[in-house]
Amino acid sequence: MAAEGRRLISAAGYLELLELAAPEAVLVFTGLVVLAVDLLALRGVELRFRLFVAAMIAFVGCTAAMGWMLVLPEQAATFNGMWEVSPATQFIKVALLALTIFTVLLSVDTDFTPHVGEYFALILLAAVGMMFLVSSVDILMIFVSLELTSLCLYILTAFSKRKPQSAEAALKYFLFGSMSAAFTLFGLSMLYGLSNATNLGQIAQAVEGPSLDPLLVVAIVMTVIGLGFKVAAVPFHLWAPDTYQGAPAPSAAFIASGSKVAGFFIFARVMMLGFKGAEGSAAWQAYLPGWVPVLAVLAAASMFLGNLAAIVQSSVRRLLAYSAIAHSGYMFLGILPHGQQGMVALVYYVITYGLATLGAFGVLSIVERQTGGDRLSDFAGFGRRAPAVSMCMAIFLLSLAGVPPLAGFMGKFLVFASALNEARGGLGLLWLVAVALLLTAVSFYYYLKVLKQIFIVKAEGETGTTPTPVVSQVVIILLALLVVVLGCAPNLLIGPLLSAIQSAGA
Repeated sequence: MAAEGRRLISAAGYLELLELAAPEAVLVFTGLVVLAVDLLALRGVELRFRLFVAAMIAFVGCTAAMGWMLVLPEQAATFNGMWEVSPATQFIKVALLALTIFTVLLSVDTDFTPHVGEYFALILLAAVGMMFLVSSVDILMIFVSLELTSLCLYILTAFSKRKPQSAEAALKYFLFGSMSAAFTLFGLSMLYGLSNATNLGQIAQAVEGPSLDPLLVVAIVMTVIGLGFKVAAVPFHLWAPDTYQGAPAPSAAFIASGSKVAGFFIFARVMMLGFKGAEGSAAWQAYLPGWVPVLAVLAAASMFLGNLAAIVQSSVRRLLAYSAIAHSGYMFLGILPHGQQGMVALVYYVITYGLATLGAFGVLSIVERQTGGDRLSDFAGFGRRAPAVSMCMAIFLLSLAGVPPLAGFMGKFLVFASALNEARGGLGLLWLVAVALLLTAVSFYYYLKVLKQIFIVKAEGETGTTPTPVVSQVVIILLALLVVVLGCAPNLLIGPLLSAIQSAGA
């Protein structure tokens, strides 16, 4: 009877896990279906048709996973203290699924690989890893989810076999990623040794004290190094320019958008929940040791190097890579206040950044198909060849620069305001916000360089408008509309986000 009771409890536990992880299960099943359909039925069919069928299957799977999350209960639910589902995690997962759908649709008009089933299955599995990462509240689950996501992204980077840079970029990404995984594992193992627990909340209770344990300081540094790699923060950014340049455009877009959303969310969760009580202070003339001053230094270094290095780039892919590094610095401003306001600002920023970057890579993919390159000179005259898509590119780049009334401006405003609210009567983080404002002004130069090529410089042998792929054009226009709407009416995103984070106590 006792053994039967244990089996019943175990079965009930598995059913509970399956219910909580149903969206992820749907994506895994969809990935298997895409793989099977392509291998068994579409191998001899035209590549464009195979891409379309696989994209539609992936689109249906992602939409079904979104629909399932809408019927889940609103209250938070956890599974053995390792994995949680809450309104906040559901919100982030829906955003990740939306970015996955856009990536899938942008892949329809590409031709960089004949391995269609494998490519779309890896995109879906990477999305599964990101979704598991968002729900993880246990350091073992966090590490496993990070590695699942990273392994898929390494392979996606190398998928363009016709470009030697793709294999080189994937190798560099893999080597740096393996090293960062070692740092992450060392940091998390030290946390376990200090607390005898793997749950983030239990770790925070065990390590909290009037002073920082030296081993806790080492654990903070190790963990920040590992997670800093995932979000391309300086000085752990060296993989990003080569990866953005060598990877196929949809893969690079997904790395720049989806992994950024999941990476910063779990970064914030580990710092705010796992290291609660060890924050310290980076306020002007009020320094206290902890993880906040560490992240403040990373933020300043990322903004400084990212913006200045982007100025001298002649490749638009590398320009977007260094732009991503700079934006990582801005995003840290949402984590530093370690409160709900900062979390709302951070999530709004990373989602709207992801939309703009995804759209920019979509336009870049069209330019590469027309000219064969991604240099600034390849964009010359693009405004006359494809006026609608060029206007969308202007929206994306101006949003990344922080021009009102686009979503990027509101994102910067929110993270700057959350950092300034940390002042509490003194100068606080005003010094860091001042650095961010100064370097935001610097970023206008390199974004406007691209727009100058698009709208002012004439291309040699210009022949008027040229046709653009229909699916890509529709997706790019939709992304541009989202950037404009979320900038003009930010409460469409901030309102549900704030409610979700407050109800989850994030």
